[in-house]
Amino acid sequence: MGSSTSTLNLTVLLYLGLCWGPWDQAQAGTLPKPSIWADPGLMATKGSLVTLWCQTSLQADAYYLYKERVFGYLSMEISQDSKTKASYSIGLVSTHEAGRYQCAYQSRKSWSQRSDFLTLVVTGLFGAPTLSANPGPVVASGVNMSLSCSSRYPWYSFHLLKEQGADVPQHLELMIRREKYRALFPVGPVNTSHGGTYRCYISEQSYPYSWSHPSDPLHLQVTGAYREPSLSAQPGSLVQSGDNLTLQCRSEAGFDRFALTKDEELRPAQHLDGQPSPYFPLDPVSRTHGGRYRCYSGHNLSSTWSAPSAPLDILITGIYPKPSLSAQPGPSVSWGENVTLQCRSEIWFNTFHLSKEGSLAPPQHLHLQDTAIPYEVNFTLTAVTSDHQGTYRCYSSHNSSPYLLSSPSDSLELLVSGEGPLTLSLCVLMVSSWTCSQGSARLGWGTYRCYSSHNSSPYLLSSPSDSLELLVSAPAQASDQYLYILVGALVAFVLLLCLLVLFLVRQWHRGKGRKPAVAAAVPEDRGLPGSSSPAATTQEENLYAVIKDTQPEDSQQESQVAISEDQQDVIYIQLNHLTLGQETSTSSPSQGQETSASSPSQSEELPEEPSVYAALAFH
Repeated sequence: MGSSTSTLNLTVLLYLGLCWGPWDQAQAGTLPKPSIWADPGLMATKGSLVTLWCQTSLQADAYYLYKERVFGYLSMEISQDSKTKASYSIGLVSTHEAGRYQCAYQSRKSWSQRSDFLTLVVTGLFGAPTLSANPGPVVASGVNMSLSCSSRYPWYSFHLLKEQGADVPQHLELMIRREKYRALFPVGPVNTSHGGTYRCYISEQSYPYSWSHPSDPLHLQVTGAYREPSLSAQPGSLVQSGDNLTLQCRSEAGFDRFALTKDEELRPAQHLDGQPSPYFPLDPVSRTHGGRYRCYSGHNLSSTWSAPSAPLDILITGIYPKPSLSAQPGPSVSWGENVTLQCRSEIWFNTFHLSKEGSLAPPQHLHLQDTAIPYEVNFTLTAVTSDHQGTYRCYSSHNSSPYLLSSPSDSLELLVSGEGPLTLSLCVLMVSSWTCSQGSARLGWGTYRCYSSHNSSPYLLSSPSDSLELLVSAPAQASDQYLYILVGALVAFVLLLCLLVLFLVRQWHRGKGRKPAVAAAVPEDRGLPGSSSPAATTQEENLYAVIKDTQPEDSQQESQVAISEDQQDVIYIQLNHLTLGQETSTSSPSQGQETSASSPSQSEELPEEPSVYAALAFH
């Protein structure tokens, strides 16, 4: 079926409704509904070719196409490859073909249900509207924004679409402002999914599927998805007109796109045009290069970028005549004194800049306060140190062009004489190399150097001292061995201390209940032979002490203990004379050198040797 014939037949069907299909004469279908789609898409430009497809999982004998609000049907051509799908081609589409379509099929005299609706939009029927972003197409993540679609046609509906997105087209009410018709589409809070390309369309309210030409594409770029990079200038941010300048954007690894923006009259960036290289050469530099720059990092084919870098001001010098620079009281000052650097111009300027050669900091700037001629400002340096010593220059500019500066003044060499306080207020110990591993014999081993500084300049240090090599010769795990020895000594000391305390307490309790008494003779019922003999007082070989106690004592070496049946026990202790002096008597062989506790019956077996007994009674 030719494209012109298809268009003619469809137009006739739409307007006259002359073809009545068997669908309207039969009952509702019982077979599964098919699927329907359009090739190349749901939006077709006026005059282009569109093919509608209907497909099912069953073998069908016939396919039919239906259009909403139109009576009748169109027969679809079954594919030669398979009877499971059929097509209908529309050539040179126009507003008549725009609308919603359904399809159905017949198999063995059974009818299927109708498919879901397919909306075919025909574009290019009116002039294109205008799409803009507020506050701009480059927006930070998390903020709220809006897209504005404006048209010169009244009483039209507005449609906003995002390319390659699954979002359903948005439709908003018409808004009138300053005699221009526009619709606002709110977007936000913005996230990375909002990045992409947008277009808007308009349509008549009576023909909702006949749209205008699309607006120019608007690329919405979202920043803040990654950490910000850093931006630097080589050789510096203060550059003479005509010289070469390169801006470098440094970021974390893994980024392959870099974008550089320049603020235009304090307005945000309008587009991030990325490149694979982080270097942005600006040479030769002209007055148009002066301004505030930022850079971004991102990934290829993505609408999301990092947060912006810190701003970098590029100042172009040599635009105006140079001012003059002087020092008060003079270019040579003593340590700790104040000095004033005066920048003066015979031509009117309202801003003056002071820079120090070799400094990475941006130039200082002051605004003119006194409008009297000559025009001058004073830069005061208080309590100067060696850090202030160097070469200075000043520049002048206008507020209307803050990035365009005059030629530099003649250089002024500031000398700081004398020395600062001799007392070093800070000493920093730094280690150049060392090994620190648990259980290692090299703990703390390395090369050490120390530095000195002043409180007024904590980040400026002296030259390093001579290096000191520290060697540790302790064996492996020596610290653990010392710890074990120390713990063992402490435990032993505590145990000894406890034993000593227990012994002293015991002795104190024993001595508290005793009362010493000495008897001249032992009663006869003790069973000690010869204790009442007068010769006992003259013998020196053995000495017997009788101790009377209320508590029994254990037997000890070289002692004899006799336990009586009285209420009080009497303990006899024989002290060998060998411990006191030379022994003069001969002991019994059967007795030996050891004595033991004996009962009163055993005391009769004691040798008949001259002995002396002493009875000590403790109460």
